[in-house]
Amino acid sequence: MAETPQEQVARRKVRQGVVVSSERDKTITVRIDSQVAHPIYGKTVRRSSKLHVHDEKNEAGLGDLVRVIECRPLSKTKRWRLTEIVERAR
Repeated sequence: MAETPQEQVARRKVRQGVVVSSERDKTITVRIDSQVAHPIYGKTVRRSSKLHVHDEKNEAGLGDLVRVIECRPLSKTKRWRLTEIVERAR
């Protein structure tokens, strides 16, 4: 059965990563680490990507483990918003 446009629900992506920069005002940079199997050899390969995340209250610090959610474009590079700080850096 095909869904009508009213029935389609947009699921927002949620990611968890480590804050690698919190220098800018209301913006943090988060590194997302993942492990994938190599397509030919099958060996596990580590990959990472960086996201620019909107942090309205400037509450996340360097090294914190945070959870982010996809949102509308907030600037040229920011498409993610901070939802919670899972674990503070020591």
